[in-house]
This record gives sequence, C-alpha cells and structure tokens, in this order.
Amino acid sequence: MPYPVYSSQTKDNGLMGYYKDYLYEDAITWTTDGANAGTVNYRAGKFYCTNVCGVLLSNEVTANQMIAEALNNVAKGYVSYVGNPKLMNNVMADIEIMIPTHAEEREKLSVFFRNLDNLITLHQKKFEQLTILKKYMLQKMFPQNGSDKPEIRFDGFTDDWEQRKLSDVVDVRSGRDYKHLEEGDIPVYGTGGYMLSVSEALSDDEDAIGIGRKGTIDNPYILRAPFWTVDTLFYAVPREKHDLNFVYGIFQNINWKAKDESTGVPSLSKATINAVSTMTPDYEEQRLIGEYFSNLDHLITLHQQKCDELRNAKKFMLQNMFI
Repeated sequence: MPYPVYSSQTKDNGLMGYYKDYLYEDAITWTTDGANAGTVNYRAGKFYCTNVCGVLLSNEVTANQMIAEALNNVAKGYVSYVGNPKLMNNVMADIEIMIPTHAEEREKLSVFFRNLDNLITLHQKKFEQLTILKKYMLQKMFPQNGSDKPEIRFDGFTDDWEQRKLSDVVDVRSGRDYKHLEEGDIPVYGTGGYMLSVSEALSDDEDAIGIGRKGTIDNPYILRAPFWTVDTLFYAVPREKHDLNFVYGIFQNINWKAKDESTGVPSLSKATINAVSTMTPDYEEQRLIGEYFSNLDHLITLHQQKCDELRNAKKFMLQNMFI
C-alpha cells in the first residue's frame, strides 16, 4: 500500500504525495529550513519524510498531537535566520517543554487539539470548495465569448440577453477626500476596504459597487449605504431596473487589469469603465442570479469567519494551556 510523503509546509500541510515505502510511524515532524522552518506537526500512522523535514522520536513519552502543539508553540523561537531560516536537529532536540505527567491527560489534550484542527480543516475546505464553485458559476451563469445566452439558467427564462455599455447599467461616481469630516459612524472605504468612520455620507441611501480608480483596480466589492469613498475609489450605482448583486457579478467577470491605463500605478478612468460592453437579461432574471450569488457569498464569508474564529481559539488555548 502507498504511504504519505511529507516535505515542507507549503501545500496540503506538507503532503507531497504517496510512496510505496515508509520510514516512520506515529511521530512528530518539523520543517527544518525555508520560510516555514520550525512548523511542527504530529503525523499519525506510517509515513515517509523527505530531507527538509526533521523527525522527533522518543522511547519515553508516546508522541501525540498535544506534544506537537506544545513544540509548535515555541519552536519558531529557536529558528536561526542567518541566511536561509533553519531549525537544526540538535537545536530541536534541546528544546524543553512542560507536559502533563499522566499519559491520560496528555491524550485528552491531544484529542482536543486534533478535533480543533479537524474543524479548522473542514471549514477551510468548504471555503475553498465554495470559492471554486463561485468562480465556475460566474462563468456559466453569464454569457461568454460573444454569446447572447449563458450556459446555466433558472427555469422559465429563454430570452436572449441584450448587449449594453456599463454606462447604461451603472452611474459611476467619484470618491472624495474625507479629512474635513469629523469622526462618526459612517464607514469610509478605499481600494483595500474599510478605513475608518466619519460624520457624513457621500451616498446616503444608494448601495453601490466600489471599484478602484488607482492602485487595486481588480477587486470590486459591494458598498452598503450610507458610506463615503476616498478619491482613489469610484462607486458605481446601479441604474433603474438593474439589480445590485447581479451587477456585482458583471464587475467580477471583467478583467480589470487588462484595462489598466497606466505604466505605473494601476489606474482606471470613468470613460474606460463606462465603455465596457456587457450583457444583461430582464430584471427578474437579474434578481434571481443576484440572489444566488449573494447567498453563495454569504456562505463563503461564514466559513472564512469560522476558520478565523477557530484559529484564534486555538492560538488562545495554546497560549494558556502550556507554560
């Protein structure tokens, strides 16, 4: 039977593939050099390890997840950053950690951290699967390559989509400087997202799509009114009979980097945005498509937030359960 082969921690938790032979069984490994030097893992079962991994074996205390986490909590502090980051075998072997005396307590802690890691992995995989699904559906639910119909549609819709300029779909407006405003509860957004909150709104009651004028021009996102945008971020308000979430899908399907007008800092102009050709169906089909992607985005965000919460919980527990 094939056995897992572990290398660095750059992909799939260090898993490179599978091999017909194995070297170790139920042991603790760490990455010896590179950007992830000092990353420690417990490897259950039989496995093969490449020469960029160190393996810690002991005849006194059975290796488990708890001991790996205790080492992972401190090992980075022993990495040498002279040249390529390294954690040598002799240095790792001399690291001292405090662990419970009783094997039963060690095993219970091991199970706790293993379950926590499994939950993190579960939510991370779900997040990645949904992200891939969204990318696929953005291609299939919007017409591609000059077609006037998408490949996937909701039941009951058969009419051709109509070609439009983005100027017919949205009203592109400019952001402004906010420094004259007082502190408040109106969010201010830039190309990187939320910045701070001020006392006045640039858009009081119209939701929009933010798109960078300078800098990050390929990361559109939805802005919920009331809000203010800085002068490096346009905000595009959907025109009548155009659904916000559907229009957001249009913006995500456009290769904005290809429309960069500068040889330096990436830049867009209103004229460039307005001239982009797109395809749109009637409002009811727009609404259903927009609702589908809104729900998908909500699920993606939930799983990402859950991953962050669990990682923060693990970090807290590692700091407070080990001396």
